[in-house]
Amino acid sequence: MTPDTNGDGARIPALRGALVAWYAQEARELPWRGTEDPYRVWISEIVLQQTRVETAIGLFERFVARFPDVAALAAASIDEVLKAWEGFGYYRRAHNLHRAAQEVVDRHGGRVPASVSELRALPGIGPYTAAAVASIAFGLDEPALDGNLLRVLSRLFRIDGDPRRAATRRELGERARVLFVPGEAATFNQALMDLGARLCVPRSPRCHQCPVASWCDAHRDGQEALYPRRGPRRAVPHVDVVAGVVWDVEPLAEGGRLLIAKRHEHDMLGGLWEFPGGRVEDGESYEEALRRELAEELGIEVRVDERLMELQHAYTHFRITLHIYHCRHVGGRPRAIDCAEWRWVSPGDLDAYAFPKADRRILDRLIADVTARESA
Repeated sequence: MTPDTNGDGARIPALRGALVAWYAQEARELPWRGTEDPYRVWISEIVLQQTRVETAIGLFERFVARFPDVAALAAASIDEVLKAWEGFGYYRRAHNLHRAAQEVVDRHGGRVPASVSELRALPGIGPYTAAAVASIAFGLDEPALDGNLLRVLSRLFRIDGDPRRAATRRELGERARVLFVPGEAATFNQALMDLGARLCVPRSPRCHQCPVASWCDAHRDGQEALYPRRGPRRAVPHVDVVAGVVWDVEPLAEGGRLLIAKRHEHDMLGGLWEFPGGRVEDGESYEEALRRELAEELGIEVRVDERLMELQHAYTHFRITLHIYHCRHVGGRPRAIDCAEWRWVSPGDLDAYAFPKADRRILDRLIADVTARESA
């Protein structure tokens, strides 16, 4: 089937015109739009990965204010970068951004490269991000196949393959190139992104408001819900995890300090600080697991006291229930056995450290308890 499924040569030009006219009126006002600065375009695309636009706006503005150009980002320490990223998850993105900025300075004279191949060679830049930067910042005719484009194109041309498969993605890329006006890929990429985000949504698409519904194959046949095609979803694993709020004095006593540990750079959430602990093994109670984990990670003995809180947290490929306990350090000098480093820190100084999202929730509860104690 050719892109011109009407057979009269009119479909693609009409579809183009309707899409561009809609985008001219309805384009979202976003802080990274209206610029061809490749650094800001690149940062925006990394920030948007697996993050809602509403959340990404705050992170983008904070990040570029702290690191306004490639040189500033490359010169910063990884601790500074992680602190700027704190609370937004997927910290591997921050690590890759930092490494990529250093490579841009070292290998490209501080200028973000323009070609897709050179962009792809940078840490953390995959096919989509390279195409988005190349098209938006440098005007190259590259389709930026994010989830929105994959969904919109799958429905427009009723593509039966699973977009997660390479062959299907190639076909969708070819469809996008036919749709684009040469030299204007940036406009079409962003128009299709907005269309997918606002109208051609995964469930209950708003076809009655869609500017291109008249040329959509899936809509014509009433099959919007069937596209894009997807294979069966895998069950999401669940893990029980324990963490210790380890005090050097009695828990919540005045003047007490807390033991925090830094994760190895290569680990998940690498470079971030945490309240130490780990996975609960089969047959263990939470208290037993916590004592074992703290001995294996830091070489210390603790008395496990009252439960501070329990929380649920979801990562990309698994979920955890985190059980957090107050603990009292009773033996053994802390050592970095299975962590990068450790520190005793006063509760009031904890905010200076970058913590993962789940640990930040622990910290917020802990600070509230300390404040309540001090005001009592």
